[in-house]
Amino acid sequence: MTDRTLPFTRDQLEAVAAQVPTPFHLYDEKGIRDNARRFREAFSWVPGGFTNYFAVKALPNPYIIDIVKSEGMGADCSSLGELLLAEACGITGENIMFSSNNTPAKEFQKAFELGAIINLDDLSHIDYLETALGGKLPELLCFRYNPGKLKEGNVLIGKPEEAKYGFTHPQILEGYRRLKAKGVKRFGLHTMVASNELSTEYFVETARMLFELVVEVHKMTGIRMEFVNLGGGIGVPYRPEHKPVDLELLGQRVQQTYREIIVPAGLDPLRVVTENGRMVTGPYGYLVSRVLHKKSTYKEYLGLDASMANLMRPGMYGAYHHITVPGKEKGPRKIYDVTGSLCENNDKFAIDREIPDPAIGDLVVIHESGAHGHSMGFNYNAKLRSAEVLWQEGKFHQIRRAETYADLFATIDYPGLKK
Repeated sequence: MTDRTLPFTRDQLEAVAAQVPTPFHLYDEKGIRDNARRFREAFSWVPGGFTNYFAVKALPNPYIIDIVKSEGMGADCSSLGELLLAEACGITGENIMFSSNNTPAKEFQKAFELGAIINLDDLSHIDYLETALGGKLPELLCFRYNPGKLKEGNVLIGKPEEAKYGFTHPQILEGYRRLKAKGVKRFGLHTMVASNELSTEYFVETARMLFELVVEVHKMTGIRMEFVNLGGGIGVPYRPEHKPVDLELLGQRVQQTYREIIVPAGLDPLRVVTENGRMVTGPYGYLVSRVLHKKSTYKEYLGLDASMANLMRPGMYGAYHHITVPGKEKGPRKIYDVTGSLCENNDKFAIDREIPDPAIGDLVVIHESGAHGHSMGFNYNAKLRSAEVLWQEGKFHQIRRAETYADLFATIDYPGLKK
């Protein structure tokens, strides 16, 4: 299996580690920007301008949000905290897509205050939102569609008919009729039925499904949709043998489908938007760790100073993340279970993985940690969340310091911990 290249050298990483102790997450700004521009160009045909609403949950750091904002992206938010991050970065109004589920009233109220597009997850939420907003509804509302057995999902979200998200087909039609009767003037449609999907055809068929539903809603209710949100889910090629989604081809195929369905129905122009996070930043993040121990029992173990608390995807999902030993890419290789130090046996970054054989003290880089990495961190075993660092073409900037034990214990009112 070929090793992957890195945008920095071992010496450069050691220079960062001399200032920011391992483990830390390192994000490549140039990679993120170049990728964002390719994505925008692939959908430059969209009437009214294409917007990807960056899924804040993927990498909720304002420095990163500032970068994607400057590349023309909005913010896809699903909680009050994410709304506050978007607001702090100057993202407001319809540059925010608020897609949540089981939503508290105060979160709907904040989204409305910011002028966000509110994407409702259930038929009952129409009345709930109206009550939360003092008897009124926004001028623009969107519904999340769950197609059930009509559309396959994947392992991360599951079968659509078993997922907790979205309206059924009959509920979609009833919901739009109710919004129209309540005086809502502008309408959107959204779906999200897969995550980390690498099939271009999957997203083309999702677009076809939504475009056909737009036509049906118009025929049944007279409502003319303002936009469709194809959701997120464009995947990351975590394994070296995987190929990324061809964004240019995807844009062309969605445009072709638009011309086949929307234009003949007289519903052009219809904006097309997305809400991808993982594919924007995921490939450009790296968890940098150091080898602490080697252990030889029934298997060979490589112990790092990072743990599942820094990157939980391998332990939670059995997800693959490529591993590089900088400076030893051409050296001897050995099969290891690569582990952290949590008191959990699933605290493993890799199982039976052949990697360049490092020495104790060597740096190890775990790839594709730029989405759902630091953001899914936790404090089990009283572990501390790591720092985050932005790599800016040969220079680095710490954009989040590592937690301290004072941070960890700050919310506990116990005299012995107050120092």
